[in-house]
Parts: sequence; C-alpha cells; structure tokens
Amino acid sequence: MEYDGLYQDLHEATVMMVDDEPTTIDVLQTFLETEGYKRFITTSESIHAMDLIISENPDVLLLDLHMPQVTGFDILARLRGDQRYRHIPVIVLTSATDSETKLKALQLGATDFLGKPVDPSELALRLRNTLAAKAYQDRLTFYDTLTGLPNRRLFLDRLVWSLRCAKRDGTSGAVLHVALDHFQKINDTLGHAIGDSLLIAVSNRLLESLPPVASGGAESQVVLSRVGGDEFNILLPEMARIESAVEIARSLLQALKEPFKVNDSEIFISGSIGVAVYPNDGDICDTLLKHAGIAMNQAKHRGRDTYEFYSANMNARALERLSVENQLRRALERDELFAVYQPKVDIKTGHVLGAEVLLRWHHPERGSISPVEFIPLAEEIGLIVPFGEWILRAACKQNKAWQLAGLTKIRVAVNVSARQFRDGQFIQTLVNSLEISKLDPQYLTLELTENTIMGNAQENLDVLHQIKEMGIKLSVDDFGTGYSSLSYLTQLPLDELKIDRSFIKGIQSETDDAPIVTAIVAMARSLNLRVVMEGVETQCQLQFSRDRGCDEYQGFLFSEPVPSAEFALLLVQN
Repeated sequence: MEYDGLYQDLHEATVMMVDDEPTTIDVLQTFLETEGYKRFITTSESIHAMDLIISENPDVLLLDLHMPQVTGFDILARLRGDQRYRHIPVIVLTSATDSETKLKALQLGATDFLGKPVDPSELALRLRNTLAAKAYQDRLTFYDTLTGLPNRRLFLDRLVWSLRCAKRDGTSGAVLHVALDHFQKINDTLGHAIGDSLLIAVSNRLLESLPPVASGGAESQVVLSRVGGDEFNILLPEMARIESAVEIARSLLQALKEPFKVNDSEIFISGSIGVAVYPNDGDICDTLLKHAGIAMNQAKHRGRDTYEFYSANMNARALERLSVENQLRRALERDELFAVYQPKVDIKTGHVLGAEVLLRWHHPERGSISPVEFIPLAEEIGLIVPFGEWILRAACKQNKAWQLAGLTKIRVAVNVSARQFRDGQFIQTLVNSLEISKLDPQYLTLELTENTIMGNAQENLDVLHQIKEMGIKLSVDDFGTGYSSLSYLTQLPLDELKIDRSFIKGIQSETDDAPIVTAIVAMARSLNLRVVMEGVETQCQLQFSRDRGCDEYQGFLFSEPVPSAEFALLLVQN
C-alpha cells in the first residue's frame, strides 16, 4: 500500500463535467478516455451538480458557465463558499471571450479557462497541469511530512466518507487507534533523530501488515494515518465480520514485536491498540475517534502490547482518568506532594547509611494515590520535570535539616527521570537546589536507570562528568534490566550499582540468577563501585545478598518508605 498522493497516477483522478450540452460532454469524455482517464462523473442538468459534487467528491471539475436554471457562476460561488469543496480545481469551459466574464469567474475562484469549441490537445495539457498542481498541494495539506502517511485531516475526510457509505449501505467498519508503548523514552534516551527514524520504520512495518487496498472506490479502502507523535489511526471499512478487526490488531502487534534496525542499532518497541466499531460505537467522527482512544488507553492500563475493543463502561474510567490528570496538574500548587524515605542499610552492620527519597501524592478527597498510578501519568503529560525538581529540592532541604539537628550524616538518593536528565536546565536545577539548602554535594546521590545513561551516550557522559565535578554521587538504578555496554560502563564516573529486585524476587536458596548477581558484584568490585541490593523482604533474600558480597540493601525487611519524622527516629536509633 503506497500513499504517493490522493491518486498514484494522474489518470486515476475523477473528472467531473457539467455542461448543458450532452454532445459536448460525450466528445470530451471520448477524448479523455483515449488519453487514459478512467473515472468520470457527468451531468447535463446543472441543478444536480452540487449534489453530485457532495456525494462523489471529484478531483477536478470541467464547468460550463452559461447554463439554464443554475449557471456555472452559481456553482462556483457555492463551491468556494463551502469549506469542504473550496479547493476543488475548476476549469471553466466558455464560449465567451469578453474580459468581464473571465474576471467574474476568476473572482469566484476559477482555476483555469478553456474556450469553446475546446481544443483536445489544450484540454489534455491544462488538465494534466491542474491535476499535478492539485496533487502537490494535496501532499502538503493532507500528508504527514515525516512518514508520508495521510495526516489527521485526510483521515477524517476518508472516515466521513466511509461513515456516510456505511449508513447508506447498512455496512460496518472499524477505527483502530495505535499508540507506541514508551516511545517518549526513545526520544529521551536516544534523541529525536533516532525517534523520527523509528517512526518511519514503524509506519512502513504497519503498512506492510495491513490488507492491500481494495479495488473498489474510496469507501472500501483501508487507510493508515499518522495523527500525531507516536500515534496512528487505521480505518477498516466494509468489514464483513468483527473478527477481521481482531485479526488485523493481532497482526499489527505481532509485526511490532520484531526489532527495528535504526542506525545500525536494534530497537524493540510494542504498541497498544484501541478498536471502535461503527455504527455500534458511534456514527460520527468525533465520537468514534474518542471511543477508539479510550479503548487504546485501556489497553495501556492492562499492561500494553495488547488491544482492547471499546465498551460503554470505559467512558466512566476515561472520565475518571481525566479528572485525576487535571487534579495532578494542580497537586504542586495545592501542596499535595510529599516525600518519603526508604533506608539504605549496611549489609554487615545493619546501620543506616542513606535513604532513597520517593515521591508521594496525598489527594484531599481520595487520600494517598499509588505512585504506580500517578508517576506514569506525570511522565505522559509532561509533569515529571517539575515534580522531579520539587522532590530534589525537598530531599536536599530535609537532609540539611537532619544534619543541623545533629543526626548522623547520610546521603539521600533522588531518582532522575530520562526527561529530567535531558532537560537543558538540569545542571542549573542541581546548583539551585544545593545553594538553597546549603547541603554539601557529597551527601546527595542521583539515581539514573541504565537506559537513561546509555541513550545518547557521549552527550550523557559530558553531563555525568559535570555532575561528578560538583561532588554529587552517581548511582545506576535497576541495574541488569537495561542494555548497558560493559565496555562503556567503565568510562562512566559512577559510584554505585543498585541490582534490580527482580534478581531476588521469590528466592528460597540457590537460583539461576545467583551467578548473574555474583558476576555483577565482581564487575562492580573491579570498577570500585558499591553494590546495593533492592527489594529485600526476607531473611533468605538478605542472606543471599550478603553471600554475594553486596555492600548495602534496602527493602521492607528493614523498613518501608516512611515520612521524614519517622526516618529521623531511625537515625536517632542508628
């Protein structure tokens, strides 16, 4: 399936002719057929012209000016007064030679003129030039500049057409809303150039996975459209059975599972798909697209890499999510965010050596909102940067307060999102937080994931060195779940590795993960890095971590994340 224009060949264009002389129409159509044109709409009764234009939406109009009842001037005026049809090119056919007639037609929006009797060669030339100009303008107007796919405007045009045909013929169709999972992380870690290349590759993969364009008219054609960012819409018209949408959704998800080759690197990504069927789920564009989007969000909430069909009860959940989103946007100004601290403990002595500070949200009506619910939402709607700044300032200020109270000096560790790390103001944010709190930089640790560090590696290395020169400690969070290059890891100015909790989850004794943990600890030792085991909840897991040579641990076995006052008591006991 290719999208090189509204028609791949100029001769595939639909030519409409309106002339009160049927003989003229017959002569012109015969000639155009010899020139290779195949699609015609004709009428010698100008009173029906606008109805035909609305129902058939031609690519070009050959229009006689002087006709009874409804003149060519009348039709021109109605065309240019209707937003939907004002850009259809109109070649005027007229036997008038006076400048007044031509000027009036031009003022009403005529594209070109042909004098009667029409010269066939001149008609062929003017028609070709007009259609070529329209094809170029259509590409600018109706196609996405990055992928070459139809844009939202063209998709809506096709959807309106298909809905009208479905209502007329009693048929069904579907709209699929496809969104890539975690695409923002690609942009944040690898850069927008890689992200754009990936979008092009995804577009091509999706096209290859869709059914070929039907041989019928526009109402029977599958349409793939990029509607913005990492989201696509697919129109499946004239479905004989609903299972067709299921099969295509599964095919698309399977196609996305194969790695994408971008700049000699393999990138893995998945998608979430929402399906709305018409006319059951809506018979107007806005409703149908809204319902497909709601179903897509439900697919994401179910764990991503899946598809969901719209159902009425999704509306309530969608409204609830919108409410949470609106309230989250005001959480900062309403002072509803707060910090909790989870101890990082010396694995040999049991002394508290530090704390990981975590963000929490207390809603005035709903109470505590799980970070699993609001942190991904904050990332999605762009709040993760201001939230990150807030928790950084709070952590620095609290640690300095503990020190002024005479408590044990510890390091507080703050998680840094990929988007925050790539923000051009991140270094200045660090400087401001330390200056305002007057905290010595050595008592602040920044935790970054492998993917954040390794994406756009050279640029990130420069930022990491700037942070290190400030005296701040650096830790790799969730180590073992990303795609670190061990050779590159040796170049990073790191202080600590935190082994992801997945390596000890469910441990009873020796497991298949034991050699991996042993290898990670050995590597860390060779790089002079401390090792922290995350998620320790049982004595068995603690002993496993101690036997592997970890330096510190954190987890519910010692303490869950607690408010600052409770953490201060732990420091007093320490």
